[in-house]
Amino acid sequence: MHYFDIYQRHFSKFVGKDVHILEIGVYSGGSLEMWRDYFGPRSHIYGVDIENACKSYENEYTKIFIGDQADCKFWESFKKSVPMLDILIDDGGHQTEQQMVTLEEMLPHLRPGGVYLCEDIHGINNDFPGFMQGIIHNLNANERSKSGPGFSPIKFQEWIHSIHFYPYVTILEKSGKPLENLIAPKHGTEWQPY
Repeated sequence: MHYFDIYQRHFSKFVGKDVHILEIGVYSGGSLEMWRDYFGPRSHIYGVDIENACKSYENEYTKIFIGDQADCKFWESFKKSVPMLDILIDDGGHQTEQQMVTLEEMLPHLRPGGVYLCEDIHGINNDFPGFMQGIIHNLNANERSKSGPGFSPIKFQEWIHSIHFYPYVTILEKSGKPLENLIAPKHGTEWQPY
């Protein structure tokens, strides 16, 4: 039940807008209708599942794709079939390899300001949170600017606004526009030798 607060916090800015949403893991189709109700009639819903029977949930505003989320070739084909996404919800196979491939393949297909959400990251043996912790290091990279004060952001910093961790959920938010410079002027006590 705690997921609903997380959804509201990160998805509310898209309500009532022309939004493109992908949910991986269709299963019984109920959440596809929930997303349509939540985001409104201008929403475009896409579902991905490995089970062919999930095609039965396709309608005039919901398109279902059958494929394996760990297959890079599947994502290549998918990206040719749908516009850039605003929201990606990974509720698929819940295996670290599947989640990693999905993030790596689909992050470039997420629009500026978009939200990537991975659900059901249960158990201390799930390696996906560790993978995301490794990605966080890229947020803290620094490369001295050649054109002025501060640091020049690396490509990752240009486009990744933030990464959030919740119980069983990880969220990555893209920036609305690329970050051009990282400046952190000193304030307060200066370090001085004793």
